[in-house]
Amino acid sequence: MTRPFFGWLSDVTGRENTMAIAFGMEALAMIAWLYMRHDPLLFVLLSGVVFFGWGEIFSLFPSTLTDTFGTQYATTNYGFLYMSQGVGSVIGGPVAAFVYMIYKSLVPVFVTMISLDVLAAVMALFVLKRYRKSYLHSMRD
Repeated sequence: MTRPFFGWLSDVTGRENTMAIAFGMEALAMIAWLYMRHDPLLFVLLSGVVFFGWGEIFSLFPSTLTDTFGTQYATTNYGFLYMSQGVGSVIGGPVAAFVYMIYKSLVPVFVTMISLDVLAAVMALFVLKRYRKSYLHSMRD
């Protein structure tokens, strides 16, 4: 459901705006997740919202990459992008475990995730959008 939904939304609102919406939605869901962690039903329901937001990377990242740099090396470029997700997943677990070991709580792990989601939303609007506009404009000249 995630790929078609965010693909459609990005066609309507633009890639960067949709990224900001998705990352912002994830941050809000994780804030609620954190506060509702003692309620099993709400935790499970909010998990669905969080994972729904996480799925947007599989529709928006490849399309943004191809829209920006073209189709000639799209599979190679996406291979590097997808590889970075794998590296992040390998590094993320030990870093989360280390943070938990220091603080004896998962709350700082969630706060870090929420902060990074907010940062990603802001960067989608104010860094990526500006960069892509400038890059695409320079490619037309």
